[in-house]
Amino acid sequence: MNDESLLQFPCDFSIKVIGGGDPGFQTLVMERVRRYAPDLDEARVQVRDSRAGRYQAVTVTIHARDRAQLDAIYRDLSAHPHIKMAL
Repeated sequence: MNDESLLQFPCDFSIKVIGGGDPGFQTLVMERVRRYAPDLDEARVQVRDSRAGRYQAVTVTIHARDRAQLDAIYRDLSAHPHIKMAL
């Protein structure tokens, strides 16, 4: 099996995070991503509420340096109880 990544680093990479529709969810996601990508640009953050408003999807696009950075972001996001899913 070939262990090479399909991604060529550095690259722009979008991460979609889904959680409850509370007002602070976007801030929570951005704070956690900024731990690993301090140059996160707020203009590259998109937020969508579910039709009923119970859930919110926050998509952040970062300039990823390497696979280890992405793995750390996903581990951190997945460990938080208010985050249902990180894609």
